[in-house]
Amino acid sequence: MNALQRLIRGRMDQRHWSYADVAARGGLPRSTVHHLATNASPGRPPHPATLERLAAGLDIPLDTVRAAAAEAAGLAVWQAPSPNPDIEVLVAALHRLSPEDRRHVAALVNSLLGEVDSEGEQKD
Repeated sequence: MNALQRLIRGRMDQRHWSYADVAARGGLPRSTVHHLATNASPGRPPHPATLERLAAGLDIPLDTVRAAAAEAAGLAVWQAPSPNPDIEVLVAALHRLSPEDRRHVAALVNSLLGEVDSEGEQKD
């Protein structure tokens, strides 16, 4: 069972709620709640709006649901708050890259920031 499944099922057991109860509380289709609670390998986190509604349906903080969904999808969760959600997505996805690919990403970022010369060497 993945982190999101454990979170959903644990909360449902704790509150004696059904999939329909969670769905109604969060404004989600029952089938969506059932799918999230039973799909062992999601591949990618659900849409942000789905996570928001699931958090409301489970009556738990959105950050808790986001972290469980990210973990279930195999993404690392960066706990430091960021003012920009794009930064969180980029950082969370980096661990899935090989060390060589991470070096390429770092070189691209440095290039975009003007911190390397045309030969790929670090500017002084």
